[in-house]
Amino acid sequence: MAQRAGRLESGIGWVIRNLDVVIAVGLGLTIGLLDVFGDVVSDDVSSGATLLVLGALAVGSMTERIRRRSDIKEVAAGTERALQDVAMVRSLSGGEVGEALTKAREETSRWYFKGGTGTYLRAVTLPRCVETATRQRTPLTLKIDIINPGDEQTCSAYARFRHTFARQRNVAAADAWTTARTRKESYATVLAACWFKQRLDTLDISVHLSLGVPTLRFDLSDSCLVITQDDPNRVNILVRKDQPLYDYYVTELHQSREQARRLELHGLPPLSEEPTVDEVRAVFAHLALDLPAVFTDGDIGEIIDKALHAEDPYRR
Repeated sequence: MAQRAGRLESGIGWVIRNLDVVIAVGLGLTIGLLDVFGDVVSDDVSSGATLLVLGALAVGSMTERIRRRSDIKEVAAGTERALQDVAMVRSLSGGEVGEALTKAREETSRWYFKGGTGTYLRAVTLPRCVETATRQRTPLTLKIDIINPGDEQTCSAYARFRHTFARQRNVAAADAWTTARTRKESYATVLAACWFKQRLDTLDISVHLSLGVPTLRFDLSDSCLVITQDDPNRVNILVRKDQPLYDYYVTELHQSREQARRLELHGLPPLSEEPTVDEVRAVFAHLALDLPAVFTDGDIGEIIDKALHAEDPYRR
């Protein structure tokens, strides 16, 4: 019964969709049969009926053209939507990366970062976002996920990774990535987070230390996600907020932070506008993030300089 009902519905639907053709065929068959089997139909009626059939066929042809045109419009609209979706995920190269990050900072209330040591973060993103939030008197949430400077093995692995690409680009020895430099860069990001936290009450900032070695950097704002890497020969990616990939990475970054060590940034010892070596030692002791015993006062001074006066790596 169900199959018969389905066939009946399908047949009725076909008739409705092709009603013009059905009428034309019906008229043609009716007049033709009457003309063949009897003298019921006069020549005038036969000619009129022929015109009527031709007219019905013409209407059917026009209807089919309109239907096709409508289908083409639907396909075109679908293609346009698909192209718009593709445009929301685009590649970045060269100076486009800095421009994309600048736009991402505009009117954002949050910034999630995951990467190696966070050089660009503390040089540009952190101070600019804090400056905007201070001027607009708005809250700001920053979540930072970097490698653990207290783990020498992780820092050595990251230094080897960065050194590989630096060697390919013939970077000067003074800028080479070593284990010591990697640790200082990461310590500097932690110190910068502590320093800015003490200067903006509405800043909700957290620092998470990972033992994994990242090969990509993720910067996520309210409007987009920017994925970059250290190899300049490779393409970087921008993902708009309304794309599924954006939501996927919100979850991914959250899970990464959940598996990392979170530093307790409350109740920190005070830091001056230009922190002293003793103040910095006290902060890291409070965080239970001991500085290497081999680090001299000069090394700590270098960490302070990197934390508060870092150079924008994209301006090089």
